[in-house]
Amino acid sequence: MLLVAVSLLIGSVSCFYSSGDAVETLTPANFDSKVTNDDSIWVVEFYAPWCGHCKALTPEWKKAAKALKGIVKVGAADVDQHKELGGRFGIQGFPTIKIFAGNKNKPEDYRGPRTAAAIVAEALRLAQVLANDRLAGRGGENKSGGNKSGGGSKKGNPADVIELTSSIFNKEVLDSKDMWLVEFYAPWCGHCKKLAPEWLALPLLSKEKSNLVLWMLLNSRILLEDTESVVILQSSISRPEPS
Repeated sequence: MLLVAVSLLIGSVSCFYSSGDAVETLTPANFDSKVTNDDSIWVVEFYAPWCGHCKALTPEWKKAAKALKGIVKVGAADVDQHKELGGRFGIQGFPTIKIFAGNKNKPEDYRGPRTAAAIVAEALRLAQVLANDRLAGRGGENKSGGNKSGGGSKKGNPADVIELTSSIFNKEVLDSKDMWLVEFYAPWCGHCKKLAPEWLALPLLSKEKSNLVLWMLLNSRILLEDTESVVILQSSISRPEPS
C-alpha cells in the first residue's frame, strides 16, 4: 500500500502536462520527428519535475500553448528523465526555454518574462520574421536536414493548397480548430488569375500559421459582394471576417 502511494506521488510530481493540454510531451524518441525535422516553429520548455520555477511556469505555459494552438507548436521535455536532451541542447538551468525556428540546429534562447503573454508575443514575432524572410526569398527553411521549404524561391506548389468543395467545407474548415485563409474565386475572373501565383506562394510562408485553401464560388452559402474575396475563418466564429 505504501509503495502504491509513493508511486502515485512521484507520478503526480513528474507529469506537469496531460493529454488534455495543448503542450506536446517531447522525448528523445520523438524530438527529431516532431521538432527538428518539422517546418513548424516550436517553443520548447526544458524542465525538471523538482524545480520550483518550473512548477510556477506550468500554468503560464499551458495558457501560452492554448493561445498558440494552430499557429506555433508548444512542447515540453523532462530533462531530468531524459538527460540526453539536456546534453544535446546545453541545458544548464531550469526551466530553459528555446525557440526552434528557421535553423533547427541553432534554437534561440528565450530570456523574456515567464508569462503567457510575453511568450506568445515572442513566438509570434519570430513567426513574422520567418515569414518575411521567406517572402523576400532569403530562405528561412528548416536547416536540420529534414524537410525543407526551398529557400530562395517564391514559386508555390499547387499541392500545398487545398481546393474546397461544398461536400468537405464544413468538416475541413468550419469544424476545424485551426485558422483558415480562404480565397473565394471564379475561374473567369481576371483579378483571381492575377492573385493565383501569390496565393500559391503563401503556404511557403505560413505553414505554422494557417491552412491555405481555395473554394470555388459555386452555390456558396457565404454571401460575398465581390467575386475575388479572401476570408479568414477561425473556430468558434459564426461569421467569417472578410479581409
